[in-house]
Amino acid sequence: MLKDVERILIDEKELDEITSRLADKINHDYKDSDKPLILLIILKGSLVFASDLMKKINLPLELEFMKVSSYGAGTKTSGEIKIHLDLMRDHLEQYDLLIIEDIVDSGRTLSRLTQLLKNRNANSVRTCTLLDKPSRREVDFAPDYCGAQIADEFVIGYGLDYNEKYRNLPFVGILKREIYS
Repeated sequence: MLKDVERILIDEKELDEITSRLADKINHDYKDSDKPLILLIILKGSLVFASDLMKKINLPLELEFMKVSSYGAGTKTSGEIKIHLDLMRDHLEQYDLLIIEDIVDSGRTLSRLTQLLKNRNANSVRTCTLLDKPSRREVDFAPDYCGAQIADEFVIGYGLDYNEKYRNLPFVGILKREIYS
C-alpha cells in the first residue's frame, strides 16, 4: 500500500493533535447541555476518526451510525442523498446530534443530512469533519468542527479509501494519480 502513496499529508502525531483539539472544543461546547449527546458516525470512512475522537470526549455520549451517499452510479454527485443505513432512534428532540464525517467535499451530503435530522426534530444538529475541501464546495455549507482544510487532492488512509482499500493506513496520504486515473 505504501508504494501507492505519493506523500503523507497528515501524520499520526498531527492526527492525534487534531482529535485532541476537536475533542476539547466539543467538551467545552456541550458541557452545559441538558440533553444527551449522540455521535452519529457516518460509515464507513469516519469510523477510525470517530473512534479516536470519542476516546477524548469526556462527556456522556451515545453512538449511532448512518450510511449515506449523494452519488448515483457515476462519480458525480446526484444532488440527493441516498440512505443505505438509517438512524433508528425515536424522540430525537431529546438529543443533541453531532454528525461525525471523514471529509467534506461538495457539501451536499452533509448539508442535506443536517436538514433531514433537523426536520426529524433533533434538539440540535452539528457537524464534525476530519478534513474539509472548501475549494470543492457546491452548496453553502461549513462544518461546525473541522480538523484540517486541505487542497483538492485525492486522500486515503485513516478511514479514507479508494475502492475500499487503504482505510487502515495510520496517516492521511495523497494517492498517486496513476492509481486512480
